[in-house]
Amino acid sequence: MRAAFLGLGIMGRPMAASLVKAGHEVTVWNRSAGKEVPGARAAATPREAAEGVEVVWICVSDTAAVEQVLFGENGVEGALKPGMIVVDSSTISPLETREFARRVGERGAEYVDAPVTGSKAGAETGQLIFMAGGSEETIEKLKPLWTAMGKSLFRMGDVSMGQASKLGMNLMIALTYEGFAEGLALTGKLGVKPDALMPLIQASMVRSGVIDYKAPFVLRRDFSPNFPLRLMHKDIQLMLDAAREQRVKLPGLETVAEIYDIAAEEGHDDLDYAATLTLLEKWAGVEVKGTAA
Repeated sequence: MRAAFLGLGIMGRPMAASLVKAGHEVTVWNRSAGKEVPGARAAATPREAAEGVEVVWICVSDTAAVEQVLFGENGVEGALKPGMIVVDSSTISPLETREFARRVGERGAEYVDAPVTGSKAGAETGQLIFMAGGSEETIEKLKPLWTAMGKSLFRMGDVSMGQASKLGMNLMIALTYEGFAEGLALTGKLGVKPDALMPLIQASMVRSGVIDYKAPFVLRRDFSPNFPLRLMHKDIQLMLDAAREQRVKLPGLETVAEIYDIAAEEGHDDLDYAATLTLLEKWAGVEVKGTAA
């Protein structure tokens, strides 16, 4: 298929590379210069990238960035034709997603929201999990692209249901990791070695995919960004915004949001979100570290 891929960040760049590897004709664009995808053509603007393609795939940082890519100066809107499909794999507001879909539909194009889970490693290995909102027919048309980038696709309902599902998923991830981090801080202060604690966690019902993935990085003190803290912080604000819109109370998340506010103030935005542990360590006067570190 002929596809434009807009946004070459931690997730977008390997996703675009997977499309090229699968034999698709890919044009890429990124807001900041200097990022390339071997085998793909580079465009100067989103509109230029979208000219003449079947699918425009977006993976950028936030709701405002998606709006700018679509409808800003030299945005995708100017290149939209009937029958084209716009897919957004950013994590953004479900409410704004419905509005973007309406505006894209006015140009005769179709819209699918398809955020992903699987982190950097999943993007690099083509093992992402997509949660999509859109018509069954449109989602089926995209099958050659889904299979190039991911291992699983879940249609969650109509447009915006992918974004709604992603907020719920990331809410659970944030709370699960924070429970793990607090458990490490408390047991560490009480004298339990993390290398002794981990086999117990793995053998019990506490075990989770979040802990399985994050524990090796945490225990060797590696907070390089697989999922930057600034992006999880942004997603938490989206969750709280959606909760206020729907009159849903999220007391646990409200507390975790305060941790992220402080982490951002202390300059941790570009570290992995696992770096919230370092605040707990600071307050407890303890450092969690495995023997490998």
